[in-house]
Amino acid sequence: MSLLSCVEIEPVSATTAATASVIWLHGLGADGHDFEPIVPALALPDSLPVRFLFPHAPRIPVTINGGLVMPAWYDILEMNIDRRIDDAGLRASADQVTALIERERERGIPAERIVLAGFSQGGAVAYEVALRYPQRLAGLLAMSTYFATADSVHRHPANAALPIDIHHGTRDPVVPEVLGARAAERLGDLGYPVTLRRYEMEHEVCLEQVRDISQWLQQRLA
Repeated sequence: MSLLSCVEIEPVSATTAATASVIWLHGLGADGHDFEPIVPALALPDSLPVRFLFPHAPRIPVTINGGLVMPAWYDILEMNIDRRIDDAGLRASADQVTALIERERERGIPAERIVLAGFSQGGAVAYEVALRYPQRLAGLLAMSTYFATADSVHRHPANAALPIDIHHGTRDPVVPEVLGARAAERLGDLGYPVTLRRYEMEHEVCLEQVRDISQWLQQRLA
């Protein structure tokens, strides 16, 4: 399997090697550059050298967009995104993201110092990857997304206590807020330590949220 192409951002200090990694998945129709500007905005301290990886999703036809070819982690078959899921496509992308985790481990980053993050469609893939991964990860950040494989993911006990931070906009017209809340409830019932944060925004990221993400990453990777 060839590795996904990524935007990679090393720690600010050129003399400090990364001791942790964040793999951050974009949403439908975007690419790895979409969240690149968030790295300086997080203002992580020099004492926490983190490598950020922003993979590019493959370009595939997307059914709800009339078959238009665009970057997508899996096909979306109908407007009600919480119902018919392209399981095969989602899991194929999850396998590719898992390969990135393995590459980070080969580069000297322990699994317990790797965070997975995903926005919208990327968040659905991040859920699948993190919950089934066979070694403990540092955490999962799920933004403006939904738990697409809640009924089918093969959860691994290594991540049974994985810290999960769920963020959602209260006015999201793309992925309704109820889907983020439903994911938090389902994961809480399964015993995961889950935090649900709501923001007065649509399908986007806001400044308050960026500050919260920075604090959460520092807690997870301290």
